[in-house]
Amino acid sequence: MSETLLVERHGPVGWLIFNRPRTGNAMDAAMMAALPRAWRELDADPAVRVIVVTGAGKAFQTGLDVVQLNRDPDALREMSRRTKRADLQLTAWHLGVAKPVVTAVNGVCAGGGLHFVVDSDVVIASATASFLDPHVSVGQVSAFETIGLARRAAFSPVARMALMGAHERVTASEALRLGWVSEVVEPGDLRPAAQRLAERIAQNDPEAVAATKRALWRALETGLGEARGTRR
Repeated sequence: MSETLLVERHGPVGWLIFNRPRTGNAMDAAMMAALPRAWRELDADPAVRVIVVTGAGKAFQTGLDVVQLNRDPDALREMSRRTKRADLQLTAWHLGVAKPVVTAVNGVCAGGGLHFVVDSDVVIASATASFLDPHVSVGQVSAFETIGLARRAAFSPVARMALMGAHERVTASEALRLGWVSEVVEPGDLRPAAQRLAERIAQNDPEAVAATKRALWRALETGLGEARGTRR
């Protein structure tokens, strides 16, 4: 798919792996262009029953690579256009992916990286993972990601993270307590644990799984589209 975004298949499980470890897996123009294609490819593959998202190296995902985008005016304009129109096309939720999505947070998840946590069906994390939202610390509004997270979890801890900006990180154990993730495992067991979880989901009837996913998200999305400025 792209050097910046790896697509793998292991049995009934498709994997999307952010592959820019030297930049904390921050999203550059190439990765953002590859994401919609990768999601649609795996969603359309009948051999793939579940999709897992994770990062290479020590970080999971740290949002936009602002340095790279500033060197690419066309990519920066395109990202600004998508943001203004709430047409980001980064996550399974943005693209209407029907298959279950498991996110395996292997390290720091910051800013725009929270999109992939918020928009997944099931989230697990390494014990070394951490979560933060530095938007306000660089003069930006925290909106899409934290709106989604506040819909899925208790409001006050989400607001605290958003308002604290870069000055506070939520640990994996605290994220488990808050319900942001459903399981925390040792770093070396994260990918095997995600594979096992996805394979167990894949053993179920795919039509029943898809209908269950639609029903759960329909319940969650009541009012969510209006808050984010868009409706699917």
